[in-house]
Amino acid sequence: MKHSWAFLEIFSREGGIQSYVKDIWQAYGELAAAQGYHSQVFLLRDRAPITNPFQSDRVRFHYYASRSAQLGRLKLATGLARSLLLNRPQRVLCGHIKLAPLTRLLCQPLGIPYTVLTYGKEVWDMWEMLTDLERQSLHHAASIWTISRYSRDRICEAHRIPPTRVQLLPCVVDGERFQPGSKPVHLLERYQLQGAKVLMTVSRLWAEDIYKGVDVTIRALPQIAQAIPNVKYLVIGRGDDQPRLAQLAQEMGVGDRVVFAGFVSTPELPDHYRVADAYTMPSQEGFGIVYLEAMASGIPALSGLGDGSADPLQDSRVGWQVPHRDVDAVAAGCIEMLRGEEQRCDGEWLRSQALEKFGRASLTQRLVQLLELD
Repeated sequence: MKHSWAFLEIFSREGGIQSYVKDIWQAYGELAAAQGYHSQVFLLRDRAPITNPFQSDRVRFHYYASRSAQLGRLKLATGLARSLLLNRPQRVLCGHIKLAPLTRLLCQPLGIPYTVLTYGKEVWDMWEMLTDLERQSLHHAASIWTISRYSRDRICEAHRIPPTRVQLLPCVVDGERFQPGSKPVHLLERYQLQGAKVLMTVSRLWAEDIYKGVDVTIRALPQIAQAIPNVKYLVIGRGDDQPRLAQLAQEMGVGDRVVFAGFVSTPELPDHYRVADAYTMPSQEGFGIVYLEAMASGIPALSGLGDGSADPLQDSRVGWQVPHRDVDAVAAGCIEMLRGEEQRCDGEWLRSQALEKFGRASLTQRLVQLLELD
């Protein structure tokens, strides 16, 4: 079975989508060997990395990063078209809505079905901003994959697509990387968190990402501190909104309780979760892999309500879901997590529940089902 894949990028940026795609590629690499799959992968914005753990005899990557966006697109289009003509894959998998019109243009004349991978807000929150060609590409796709029930429902509502045409391929967590453990002393010293009860958020801090809810947690800190006097809030991430958030912490009288860690590299992230006593991100997510990372690390998690986090938090069974801009609800949830009196705070139980539904084995099993549907 042959497949072709087209993505904006995998290696040149770090983020939830990129992490999700890498998980897919780890699973696909295993399937390529076991099932005899062959693939060509086309990356618009990436240059060849020093090492590519997904490259193999069965999976070949092509890189089209260019100073000129138009030239990069032209090179990718030419490479993909040549591959489709020569290799005739059973399916093309389009990794972003922005590449869907090109995918449709090349696939339809050759009678090759294509699938569009979607993640969340790039399709359903900004759907009025999609071009007519992008909308048409969704409607003509053989199938659409997305990461959660919420994203599926929003896509179907926004674009009048039958739910039966949208398949779920949820995010997963690497239980080998994210494990419970004692708090690393060097990080406690680095952030001056000795003796503290630590709330943590991992998030981009750009102004357009205010929905992540870091400001809501800061506003909730005075209430939390009344119940948990030694609470501190560790914020991991970078962006242009950090000065506003730091000023807000000063205005709320909790400037000494909020620690901005800045960017933390992927290898360092598991140790940072172990510093935390609870994870808070009252957001509006398409899924929210950070909640799985927290739970796999034995840390209770709080999310927004009525979004894609219902899947990793299993409809509040394994975590707290609260209205995402409700300061009082966030404060109450954080206090309950830090007190640790509920089963949802039991680290071993949390980890087992997260890995049972969202471990790597489940992704591999689901991926082979989807690839063999058509």
